Amino acid sequence: MLAASLYGLISGSALFIGALIGLYLAVPRSISAIIMSFGSGVLVSALSFDLMERAFQTGSFYSVAIGFTVGTLLFVLGDYFIDSFGGHHRKRIHGKKHALKNGSLKEAQASSSGYAIFLGALLDGIPESLAIGVGLAAGQGMGLSMMIAVLLSNLPEGISGSQAMRNTGRSKLYVMAVWGVTIITSAGAAAIGFTTLGQSSHEIVAVTLALAAGAILAMIADTMIPEAFEEGGRFVALATALGFLLAFIVSHLAR
Repeated sequence: MLAASLYGLISGSALFIGALIGLYLAVPRSISAIIMSFGSGVLVSALSFDLMERAFQTGSFYSVAIGFTVGTLLFVLGDYFIDSFGGHHRKRIHGKKHALKNGSLKEAQASSSGYAIFLGALLDGIPESLAIGVGLAAGQGMGLSMMIAVLLSNLPEGISGSQAMRNTGRSKLYVMAVWGVTIITSAGAAAIGFTTLGQSSHEIVAVTLALAAGAILAMIADTMIPEAFEEGGRFVALATALGFLLAFIVSHLAR
């Protein structure tokens, strides 16, 4: 359990580092977009060759299909409700769309909710950390490869998320507090995944792995890829492919 918590803490710490970079350094959006697309490729590879493959090997096809579908729906519905209550400003692209819809940034700022932003950050981080814990319990280097994948994807997310929250008038202290609590929660989710779900029946483990994969893929499609393409243009395709290849190599070397 201690190792799982440590893995979750390390991968989550990239959010904090990314937030510091976003708050105190003038990172060009094109560079942030390329990093984000690279992280997207890493996650796609991890959920394909680690989460889904391991889920299929552990349980039945039906368990995998049900878990993946439920994970996708949970993220999509959760993201929709959180955005509806003002959590959209945890993500730059969602905040931008809301500002355009309302006609001004001032109105968009007024509609942002600190509590909803916080819940949204947790929604984005928990599935990844849960997958790290279950993967660590599953063995074969899966926990390590998932930790690396999440760490690489969390860095640009921290940069983008901190800038988006600052654009709505949130203080630096608030931004760092959101990511700080998210990191602690990520460590706890990884520990829960390892101790509780990691020791469960094969079918439950398969459902959980597939559920995490579905939620992560939905998050990538909802935020990371669209934002990366909008800010970085066509170069994001190359960065995404390189991220996928690197994660594929790391995944197989870790086994």
